[in-house]
Amino acid sequence: MDEKKAILAVSFGTSHADTLARTIGAIEAELAAAFPKRAFRRAFTSGMICRKLKARDGLDIPSAAEALEDLLREGCTDVVIQPTHVINGEEYDKLLAQAEPCRSRFARLSVGAPLLTTVEDYHALAAAVLAELPEEREDTAMIFMGHGTEHYVNPSYAQLEYVFHDLGRRDVLIGTVEGYPALEQVLRRMAERPEVKRAVLCPLMVVAGDHAKNDLAGADEDSWKSRLESLGYEVLCNLKGLGEYRGVREMFVGHALAAAGEE
Repeated sequence: MDEKKAILAVSFGTSHADTLARTIGAIEAELAAAFPKRAFRRAFTSGMICRKLKARDGLDIPSAAEALEDLLREGCTDVVIQPTHVINGEEYDKLLAQAEPCRSRFARLSVGAPLLTTVEDYHALAAAVLAELPEEREDTAMIFMGHGTEHYVNPSYAQLEYVFHDLGRRDVLIGTVEGYPALEQVLRRMAERPEVKRAVLCPLMVVAGDHAKNDLAGADEDSWKSRLESLGYEVLCNLKGLGEYRGVREMFVGHALAAAGEE
């Protein structure tokens, strides 16, 4: 291993240990395996999650800026940063802002793309998800919950749904917690298909954390599960984060290799 080179995996983070291991941890393991000659490091962009993990579990996970400073102190000269973010949104912008002051201090610093960046990425993500979904059923809608954002890249979610439909899977619907389309738009599309009696709810997020366990599948009356059940739909929940899909992990590795110039 060349200790002067490193791969830094940067995630929003999660305080849910179960999904952390299955999603972020699985992505990180494949990134480390793809770069055996580079030292591997982890960073989270959520200060709130880092503080919670420190207080609760004694885990000290640095921010991207802190991780880069650590690598500089260790004498590292070449770093590839690979985010595990889904879209080129606020968290990715924050990562770029944290990395930029360090750029001139490394001989080489490159940043890989988030999951959905090129048109090819949308098709690759749809293919990765469809590879692990059951076959389409006339009476069933596969509903995915994305995070959503006020950032200008929010239309990424509508574009991804269009790609699923273009691939022949019109049973796949995508809504968001904090953007457009929201649950109301998903419910309207469900109502347009009276043959649909059942909904399978899935997170469109790297980890299946708070949003998946509470907003999507929780027992509260305003969760997506409860709202759909109140309308008479049979509801099943598949709390599988995107990081658990083999094809998604391969996409992140591909983006990191491209950033390193090792495609």
